[in-house]
Amino acid sequence: MQRSTERFLTTHTGSLPRPDDLVRTMFAKEEGVPVDREALDRHIAAAVAEVVRKQVDAGIDIVDDGEMSKPSYATYVKDRLTGFGGEGNTFVYQDLAEFPRLAKRVFGDPGRSRRKTPACNGPIAVRDKSAATTDVAHLKAAMAASGATEGFLTAASPGVVSLFFRNEHYPSDEAYLAAIADAMRHEYTTIADAGLTLQVDCPDLGMGRHIQYAELSLAQWRRKAELHVEALNHALAGIPPERLRMHLCWGNYEGPHHCDVALADVIDIVFKARPSTIAMEAANPRHAHEWALFDNVKLPDGKILVPGVIESKSNFVEHPELIAQRIGRYAERVGRENVMAGSDCGYGTWVGQSAVDPDVVWAKLAAMAEGAAIASRRFWKR
Repeated sequence: MQRSTERFLTTHTGSLPRPDDLVRTMFAKEEGVPVDREALDRHIAAAVAEVVRKQVDAGIDIVDDGEMSKPSYATYVKDRLTGFGGEGNTFVYQDLAEFPRLAKRVFGDPGRSRRKTPACNGPIAVRDKSAATTDVAHLKAAMAASGATEGFLTAASPGVVSLFFRNEHYPSDEAYLAAIADAMRHEYTTIADAGLTLQVDCPDLGMGRHIQYAELSLAQWRRKAELHVEALNHALAGIPPERLRMHLCWGNYEGPHHCDVALADVIDIVFKARPSTIAMEAANPRHAHEWALFDNVKLPDGKILVPGVIESKSNFVEHPELIAQRIGRYAERVGRENVMAGSDCGYGTWVGQSAVDPDVVWAKLAAMAEGAAIASRRFWKR
C-alpha cells in the first residue's frame, strides 16, 4: 500500500455501481439461467474498464475493479470453491428484530433478497483457479488504459465466509475456519503476487457480533473474533503486510445499528491482523464519533487508517469541508502520513443494490477527492 509523504490519498471500499445490463445478466446467472461465459467475461472486462476510468476521473488514487465479476463481496466464493451445496442460510439481524417493518424493507432489497448462501456440506477446496487471475487481468488492463498507477482487489476473509455460509461438515469452528483459510490462500496470493494490494473484507469482526454471535457475551464473542483473526493471519502468511489491507464493517444496510459492537471493544484484535492498512466505517451516525478513541489508543507502528469519510447508504453528497474535517480528526491523532480517505462501505455490495443513485456515487467520490485536497493543504502545505 502506497504511503504518501505529501498529501492525503483517496480510495474506497470496493464495490461500485454495475451497469444495468450486467446486473440483469448476473441475476440470471445466480438463478441458474444458462449464460454464455465468454460473452459474460467480455461484458465484465468492459464494465471494469469503465468503472476504473470513472474512478480516475473522480480523483481516486487507489482504484479497483468495482467487484464487477462478483454477485457480492462474500457470496462469490460459492462459485470458486467446492463444499458449498447445502441449504441456504437465514439471518437474524439483532438490531432489526425489534423493527419488523424496517427489517422487511431491508431484506427486500433487490440484491440482498437474491443472495445465495448455501451451507458448507462437504470438503472445501479451490474449484476455479482461473477466476482470481481473470480479475487481476481485467483490473490491470483497465488501469493501463486509464493511467491509474495503484490498484487493489477485494477478497472475502475466512471469517466472513463462515458468517454467510453455515457449517454442516467440519467438526468445529476452528476446523471450518482453517479449511476456508487454506482454500482462500490461492486467491489471496494470486492478487498479491500480481503486484496489486489485497483487501480482505472482515465484517465478521464488526457485523458478526450482532448477526453471527448475538447470543454470546462480549468476552465470548471476542474469543471468536480472535479465532477469526488467527485464521486470517494463517491464510495471509507470506504476503507482506504492506501489500495487504482489511475492511472492518458493521453491515452495509440502512438499519438502526444500535447493537453494533463498539470499535473500542474490537480494535485491539483488529490490530493483531497482518494487513498494514485498516479501512473502517467512520462517517455513518453510529460510528462517526469513534475518531476520539485514538486520543487514548495508539496506532501500532506501520499501520495506516482509512476512515470512511463519505457514507455508503445516503444520497447526501458530503460537503468537501466536512470531509476535510473528518480526515483532519484522524490526522491529528495518528499522524498525517498514517491516514488515507475512504468510503464507509461499498456502493454495490450486492448485485442490484441501489440505496445510493449511481450518479450520486460518483459525485460523492469526487467530493471526497476535493475534501482530501483541502485537508492536504492544511496538513501538508502549511
